[in-house]
Amino acid sequence: MPIIQSLDRALQIIDLFDESTTELKITEISTRMQLHKSTVHSLLKTLQLHGYIDQNEESGKYKLGMKLLEKGQLLLQGMDIRTIARKHLASLSALTGQSTHLVILDGKEGVYIDKVEGDKAAIRYSRIGRRVPLHSSAVGKVLAAFQGEEALTKLLHNYNYTVHTAATIHDEAAFVRELRQARAEGAAYDHEENEPGVRCGAAPIYDHTGAVIAAMSLSTLTSAVDESQFAEYVVLLKKEAAAISQLLGYRRAHG
Repeated sequence: MPIIQSLDRALQIIDLFDESTTELKITEISTRMQLHKSTVHSLLKTLQLHGYIDQNEESGKYKLGMKLLEKGQLLLQGMDIRTIARKHLASLSALTGQSTHLVILDGKEGVYIDKVEGDKAAIRYSRIGRRVPLHSSAVGKVLAAFQGEEALTKLLHNYNYTVHTAATIHDEAAFVRELRQARAEGAAYDHEENEPGVRCGAAPIYDHTGAVIAAMSLSTLTSAVDESQFAEYVVLLKKEAAAISQLLGYRRAHG
């Protein structure tokens, strides 16, 4: 796939700014980008024209523009699923005492976008914003299982089956079998595949079109929750996930 060099450079300029670098001189940008000042100036003026870069009139330094904030707000608004799902995450956590999570697909990984810590939970590895592998996590299996055929093919192409524990799936054939099982059961599992001693269950969350847009999960320690109790928790998990789907406009006629 061809790269548009000017666009790539403009995005790299935006990426130069972070919490510790809020303003930069054109000479600093030129040095970091290893580009001539005239080239950087043209890129900055283009970004400034569209509101993605602004300039401090007093110091002459450049900073991020308000257009990025505007687009960021649009992104957050599109994640209203967090607001809708929150009480159900909290309800499941209160009923079980375990940690519950809301995860979306981003590329070939899942990303935690919300979490409720259970009062009996001893698992602290998950956090909002953290990425999780698809093949070794219950949420990842759910997010992959309900993809369309073309999207799944793309997802599996050159997928890296990193081994995390002795139980981790390490090839495509085994992963596809797990996905088939997840579709049939409406839930997926992680039996100590991502973290030793941790068992997780996950269920899909559908939107009004019938597409799976997120996964809801519950994590337990094998030392604290036996398989029978875990199975009961999964029943509750699927019920809460279905309630979220209904609030998002999902009707079974779609699936």
